[in-house]
Amino acid sequence: MRHSSAGPTRREFLKTSAVATGGLVIAFHVPGAKRLAIAGMAPADTFAPNAFLRIGTDDTITVLLAHSEMGQGIWTSLPMLIAEELECDWGQIRVEHAPAAPAYAHTAFGIQATGGSTTTWSEFDRYRQAGALARAMLVAAAAEKFGVSPSECRALNGVVVAGDKRATFGELAKAAAALEAPGSVPLKDPEDWTVIGTPRKRLDTPEKITGQAQFGIDVQFDGLLTAVVAHAPTFGGTVRSFDATEALAVPGVRQVVQVPSGVAVVADHFWAATTGRNALKVEWAPGPAAGVDTDALRAEYLELAGTPGATADETGNVAEALATASKTIEGQFSVPYLAHAPMEPLNCTVRIGPDGCEIWTGTQFQTVDQGAAAAILGLAPEQVTLHTTFLGGGFGRRANPANDFVAEAVHVAKAAGAPVKTVWTRENDTRGGYYRPAFVHRARLGLGADGGIIAWDHVAVGQSIVTGTLFEGMIGENGIDPNSVEGLIDSPYLTGVPNRRIGLHTPAPGVPVLWWRSVGHTHTAFVVESMVDEAAHAAGRDPVDYRRTLLADHPRQLGVLELAAEKAKWGSPLPAGQARGVAIHESFGSFVAEVAEVSVEDDRIRVHRVVCAVDCGVAVNPATIAVQLQGAVAFGLSAALHSSISLKEGRVQESNFHDYQVLRLSEMPAVETYIVPSKAPPGGIGEPGTPPIAPAVANAVFALTGQRLRDLPLKLTLQG
Repeated sequence: MRHSSAGPTRREFLKTSAVATGGLVIAFHVPGAKRLAIAGMAPADTFAPNAFLRIGTDDTITVLLAHSEMGQGIWTSLPMLIAEELECDWGQIRVEHAPAAPAYAHTAFGIQATGGSTTTWSEFDRYRQAGALARAMLVAAAAEKFGVSPSECRALNGVVVAGDKRATFGELAKAAAALEAPGSVPLKDPEDWTVIGTPRKRLDTPEKITGQAQFGIDVQFDGLLTAVVAHAPTFGGTVRSFDATEALAVPGVRQVVQVPSGVAVVADHFWAATTGRNALKVEWAPGPAAGVDTDALRAEYLELAGTPGATADETGNVAEALATASKTIEGQFSVPYLAHAPMEPLNCTVRIGPDGCEIWTGTQFQTVDQGAAAAILGLAPEQVTLHTTFLGGGFGRRANPANDFVAEAVHVAKAAGAPVKTVWTRENDTRGGYYRPAFVHRARLGLGADGGIIAWDHVAVGQSIVTGTLFEGMIGENGIDPNSVEGLIDSPYLTGVPNRRIGLHTPAPGVPVLWWRSVGHTHTAFVVESMVDEAAHAAGRDPVDYRRTLLADHPRQLGVLELAAEKAKWGSPLPAGQARGVAIHESFGSFVAEVAEVSVEDDRIRVHRVVCAVDCGVAVNPATIAVQLQGAVAFGLSAALHSSISLKEGRVQESNFHDYQVLRLSEMPAVETYIVPSKAPPGGIGEPGTPPIAPAVANAVFALTGQRLRDLPLKLTLQG
């Protein structure tokens, strides 16, 4: 068997590769109070036993997040991990984003970052240990205060008691701060958990509904100017010359400065900056991607898909098995470039002083952004103070190895010689690059006499998202980017096929690409689950029953399939004109099955109900899991039904939500979530709900209409 020349997975690579980032790989460590003080984060009169927790004399508990809250719910779930071991009063908890500092490096990545649905599993031990250490020190302080043995003391709901003696955590804070922290303490048995596994309302909700929450776009202080940058209309384009006369005549415009990414108009406020930017006259050198046309690119990809490509996985004799198969089925699939389209467009505020720089932004990549800013300004990284704000959506866009929006803002502030908030308009954001790559797949399956899959020949064509980045070490020796074939080479359907070959072509047309919520799984799940569904129908089998057979040796996939089918009442009658489709996929350590109920209204696909079953290991906050799956379904349906980025003569044609369409509120289906109880380690939850929705809908459309839709976004063939 030849398997996975693709190189390591993201998780494997990031666990072992700190060299490229200059970061420290931390297997498991809770930095102590001294390290916290060095980072300048521990206020006086505060018990700060580690970098993640502060306890005030007023009984407040402040949890510092090493990761970014961008809607995924970690503002609540990470404090739950600490609260479980600390035995604090949940009502006293406050939360802050931690500053950019080595103390907050990801336990696997070695840099401070948020992505890959890794936050919960990466912090599951570290945050619980942080709470347990603090509890032990508070108990020790109480024992000394009460004149008893620590074994006679017990922490409960923010109070340490021993017999009739009691002291709140705040009353013990000063004494506890004077104690030496133990190296480690035992963690609670899962049978004794009272916080983990219980649904908790989000702690950030009050701030967000009252408008108190600060997103990057909200940052404002005296003397702050606003800039908007004119970018080249084609990727890689550069400024030949510009005329700022009309821009400078706009009231409120202060300066027009050239920066590496284009020409920035700096003004008193956003409207003046935007008006000035629109008045600029810029002559552009087109750049190497000026000729890209997505229609021509798709044709090129389809031609490549007819050739073998580099081998990502191979076993058995595919050609012979296909030649002797009882039935063969073949499918050709395509998915377009996709923008991340977060609700809050990109923005970054920069203030440069004589001794350093301050940055305010919603970022997923603190360490990398801090380092990039330092390099631009000739500073040491510790001279750059990075304040992480709330993120109005990220989906991978704000974890950019090129640091495009942060680096641009630093260049603008440096050139302007003033504090500047650089804001990308929606049009800047949509046309500014870094998309989910377009992909084409061609798959051919051979079925045996019993309907089982005996051969699978598959070729994928699409760009690598890590080429030219600090993560390029992920690419295997034969040029396979594992992100391009994840969910394919490790699919339980394929690993069970005795004769299979997975090939990959990796063209480089010059369109900037980046991870996008659930990365390669966005297209591989669509193709694999569509082909399996087609195989089921070709074999004359019910799609759920067929999958049961294929997944017999995969209990976690089988578990979510059975639960979703049961809750959706698979096989029961639906209203006339509706049908169900099913899909299952594993990604980021979690397993999700989705059943979609679909109709066709005026030749448009309408999704009425989606039933989700998830096995994500230990479920920290079931309430968060439910809303994350709702969001993942909405995000995935946008791509399944509407969204697409197209280029003509190197120019992105879409600009805003009127032509880069996302799911409308009126289109949102009812989403039900059911969690498989599990004692397995936590998996991810921010992304795994997205991959199954497109194939579930496509499979339902086939069941309803007989049309097998293989291109996203899904479009019905009009019946004459």
